[in-house]
Amino acid sequence: MIKKINIVSEHSYDVLIGDDWLSRFNEVSELRRAVLVLIPEDFDREFGVTASLSTVGSKFEIVRLPSGEAQKTFQVAEGVLEICGRINLSRSDLIVGIGGGATTDLAGFVAATWLRGVDWVAIPTTLAGMVDAAIGGKTGINSAHGKNLIGAFHSPIEVIIDLNFLKSLSERDKNAGLAEVIKCGFISDPSILKDLASIELDFGSLISKAVSVKGAVVSNDFKESFNREILNYGHTLGHAIEMDSNFTLRHGEAVAIGMIFAAELSHAHGELSSSDLELHRDLIARFALPSSYSISAWDSVYGHLTRDKKNRGGKIRFVTLKSIGSTDRLEVKDEAQLRKIYERIAK
Repeated sequence: MIKKINIVSEHSYDVLIGDDWLSRFNEVSELRRAVLVLIPEDFDREFGVTASLSTVGSKFEIVRLPSGEAQKTFQVAEGVLEICGRINLSRSDLIVGIGGGATTDLAGFVAATWLRGVDWVAIPTTLAGMVDAAIGGKTGINSAHGKNLIGAFHSPIEVIIDLNFLKSLSERDKNAGLAEVIKCGFISDPSILKDLASIELDFGSLISKAVSVKGAVVSNDFKESFNREILNYGHTLGHAIEMDSNFTLRHGEAVAIGMIFAAELSHAHGELSSSDLELHRDLIARFALPSSYSISAWDSVYGHLTRDKKNRGGKIRFVTLKSIGSTDRLEVKDEAQLRKIYERIAK
């Protein structure tokens, strides 16, 4: 059975949640002359996607990518764009990203860039990709100056989520993905937090609820004028830590630390209650996610914070919480104030 969640942004598209990605992929690509498929090499080896597609026809051009954030570079993007030219990819053709968030970020960026915009489909294979990266139309690659500083808003024509991919994930990767689910509970849907307290997690339901939260937000504010910023809860410090760790931390692990920081910041400004702050710590701990980062890394982390793309007028902009499900914004220019909060979570 397939669950369908509609998202309206610069165009309307569906997120399909089911258990047979290949059948739907064949349907959506059937009438295309050429289909460029981007997939990490290690994932392709494990799941044999290239072999599966070779039985369908010769229209598929497979591009094997490096793993993780190593995909999101100028060099990799340039190589994929060169292939678009070699196969004469037209506006009636299709680009497909099969992989984690880095893969769908890259696929969407190439699709936004080639011919100023061609259709693309996201097939996320990680929990983080399913509930966050593949949803919402943000695409991009990294710069030496920061994560996702180069990109475009360009929504896919469809997102295909196959729950069977979750079986291949390590506990660490599942937990990292759950950080984004936890975030959705804190900023919008408290029922998610109750579901996460269950002994047995219903991943189908959790993914559906998280996608619904993000879908509602981006449908209301596609280009992050104001409302969409709530999706950045935990991400301001999280991205800085992720960069400082040279991506040895999973995105969700860095965001988990960022949420603890944002909760402490909210509490320090008299908004978030002590019990809600403790709930953050309890949920992060339950899923073995980190809640602290090295005190000695502060100078480097702060340097990354000052280059965050959400900053305004020299002030670092954070999404904070007034209470569970009620967000606010806080702009901070005083480094000492931020360091004081950081020291509360540092080790």
